[in-house]
Amino acid sequence: MQRLKSILWGSFAVKIAIGFILVLLSTNLYLFSPQFPSSTQAAATTIVLPLSTRGSQIIDAKGKIVMLRGINWFGIETNIHAPHGLWSRDYKDMLAQIKSLGYNFIRLPYSVEALRSQNISGINFSIGANKDLQGKTPLEVMDLVIQQAKRQGLLILLDSHCLKDDRISELWYGDGFTEKDWIDTWTMLANRYKKYTNIIGADLKNEPHGSASWGTGNQATDWRLAAERAGNRIVSINPNWLILVEGIEKNVPGQKQSNYFWGANLEGVRKYPVRLKVAKKLVYSPHEYGGSNVSWFADPTFPANLYQRWETGFNYIATQRIAPILIGEFGGYFVDNKSKEGIWQRFLVDYIAKKKLSFAYWCWNPNSKGTGGILLDDWQNLNAPKQKLLNKLLK
Repeated sequence: MQRLKSILWGSFAVKIAIGFILVLLSTNLYLFSPQFPSSTQAAATTIVLPLSTRGSQIIDAKGKIVMLRGINWFGIETNIHAPHGLWSRDYKDMLAQIKSLGYNFIRLPYSVEALRSQNISGINFSIGANKDLQGKTPLEVMDLVIQQAKRQGLLILLDSHCLKDDRISELWYGDGFTEKDWIDTWTMLANRYKKYTNIIGADLKNEPHGSASWGTGNQATDWRLAAERAGNRIVSINPNWLILVEGIEKNVPGQKQSNYFWGANLEGVRKYPVRLKVAKKLVYSPHEYGGSNVSWFADPTFPANLYQRWETGFNYIATQRIAPILIGEFGGYFVDNKSKEGIWQRFLVDYIAKKKLSFAYWCWNPNSKGTGGILLDDWQNLNAPKQKLLNKLLK
């Protein structure tokens, strides 16, 4: 999302101190938390990989329709280079809780800078299995999280969230990184994870925006052409992965709606679809957010205007059976039926259910500025109203 996905938090020493306090309190906290299986009790997923597409559907290797129900767990793309919350929780424990709630995949953001680094921080290695992560590089931490997710029966979608830590670039290059750096990182991951059977695909670039265009033919800004270059490179190495392509913000010739959040505008697919050399691997992945400053919240027809807005912006792709839709991010603080943000979230959940779309909610982390998360600030207990709303999609 275009709002900051980080929190103003204290020094590492303070975080560790808080983490120890929470560990001491964990017995009482769990009395009020949902029970969830240990890593040895988690059931294996029934989805048979690799995944592919059939019209507007995602299907598994047996031809069974797959509904991907995911959660974003961020941190590797920030300056600590590890999933957030490990100053308070065991990473295996965290994954077990995600699985227990009914999610079947994690969208796992990273930055190119992080995967080139040797340093991690923000982890309390004295908590349970976190000792496994001590002395590891960010890439090795990613390895272990993915391996444990497999044991828990969770799938993983890799997300190139940032080039430079903590900063979402307009384009797939910039902030001191080139297009080659971006594609080389995907090349490395496609090779490294060829034999990791729970990775479902690559979300090529998080939220192109600003000068990013679609269908203009400008090699420097046309996101559709860049997505083809990266996507075709990945499937030439690992043809089993799905390739997820997000929308942009503006700069689509002849677009029907003028205002979009970053990554939400997929109107360009009508005339300029992404062309991959491996068939049936393309999924389009818009991001959708609300807020008091958006024009469609001020429309006198709100919330009746939302369904048509989503159909025009992205879901026509599924309606016309061009490709499947996976909403890669949506979220917000409020899920009530009085605030506009709450009404918007409720309408979108109903829309996802009605249209049978896949999604990844933003986010697991409570420290996401502008949205909050599924967990509360103690990194243990649930934001019950949010989870109750999402339970409509997690049956």
